[in-house]
Amino acid sequence: MIKNKKTIKHGKLLLVVLMNVGLFYSCVPTKDLKEANTNMPSKYVDQTTDSTNSAQLKWSDFFKDENLTKLIDTALTNNQELRIMMQQIDVAQNEVKARKGEYLPFISYGAGAEVEKVGEYTRNGAVEKNLDIKDGEEFPEPLTDYSAGLFATWELDVWKKLRNSKKAAALEYLSTIEGKNFMVTRLIAEIADSYYELVALDNQLAFIEQNLELQSNALKMVRLQKEAARATELAVKRFEAEVLKNQSHKFEVQQEIVEMENKLNFLIGRQPQSITRNSEGFIETEMDTIYAGLPSQLLLNRPDIRQAEFELEAAKLNIKVARANFYPSIGLKAGLGLQAFKPKYLTETPASLIYSAVGDIAGPLINRNAIKADYNTANSKQIQAVFEYEKAILSGYIEVVNQLSKMENLKQSYALKENQVKALTESIDLSTRLFQSARIEYIEVLLTQREALESKMELVETKKDQLMARVNVYQALGGGWN
Repeated sequence: MIKNKKTIKHGKLLLVVLMNVGLFYSCVPTKDLKEANTNMPSKYVDQTTDSTNSAQLKWSDFFKDENLTKLIDTALTNNQELRIMMQQIDVAQNEVKARKGEYLPFISYGAGAEVEKVGEYTRNGAVEKNLDIKDGEEFPEPLTDYSAGLFATWELDVWKKLRNSKKAAALEYLSTIEGKNFMVTRLIAEIADSYYELVALDNQLAFIEQNLELQSNALKMVRLQKEAARATELAVKRFEAEVLKNQSHKFEVQQEIVEMENKLNFLIGRQPQSITRNSEGFIETEMDTIYAGLPSQLLLNRPDIRQAEFELEAAKLNIKVARANFYPSIGLKAGLGLQAFKPKYLTETPASLIYSAVGDIAGPLINRNAIKADYNTANSKQIQAVFEYEKAILSGYIEVVNQLSKMENLKQSYALKENQVKALTESIDLSTRLFQSARIEYIEVLLTQREALESKMELVETKKDQLMARVNVYQALGGGWN
């Protein structure tokens, strides 16, 4: 009968515990997760539904210029920002290891020594005075205490709080990897753009020097015309001014070349020095076809979109972690060791053996505002991550559309500028012969030479813009990190 009473008592206690846990569970707030909108058009504007995608090309295959690929290869090893990002990846990886260790038992060791003197007219002092350790051996005074042992603590992850925290850290780590990949794509694009800018400046400098030679010859001709009374001093001065203006422009371009070389040196992480490049044939550079593929492929190819996706998944898990704080935690503690007042007794077992085992359960009951605030914050961050993800998708799609349109318009513009340069180049010789025969004024020769130079400079700029647009399309599609 006594045994049955004890069983009933324990059953009631268990029932009370279960009811309390159920009460806690029912009081835990719940909010619906916001889902991201990942709908995208079936194809780009004025593009086919072909899934062939240039983003799948490795950057070493995309760029044909060996000098450029060497610069990129060096930058991927030496660039300071990339090195900083690699350390951030290591930090994220260590965080995963730390979170993983939290839901495993913690085992530690310890040893200690203590000396204590208590008053004789106290409870402990009276007990020690009248009680022998064993026959004929009193308690030492002062009393020493030596101990050594192993201790273990373990929080049972019943609500998957620790495991979800570890998964969230793993997703943050993957997000950091994608962040590094996105940085690589931007770095490669910036190096390529700067390289094309440098080569374009070389070509502009060459056109300026060619034009200076033509203008110098024209100036000599005008001076001879003046001596023959067929031209005025005004014509001479105007040609002199034009020559001086272009000589000044030449030094400006030379300075731009120095700065662009040093920008490339900075990007590849080395001291200022000359950049090896091949500037010949820049105008005749052929534009390879870019295959845009399908808009849905951006979700897989663009590192920034994948980074935002991992951030969103981590935010969802963080909500579960914050929600688990409302539930009671269950912990286990255990210890095993040796303890004695003299070191020589430590090895005498089982007399000096000590051990303990404790289980506890604890949960929030009153004033849970801090936990509610953390839970609401986690929900807000999840919604924020949804918007970030949707923004990354929209931004990536718009970038591709803009760059594809730019490539097409630049193609049309380049063809027209090419014909313009051809016409103005032919008009230089024509205007010079007409001026020699006194059939046109000197100002027409001057304007023809000026317009011809400007058209050549614009042609170089357009070719540079074409090459940059090609690189930007490749980056926008998600290429460059592999």
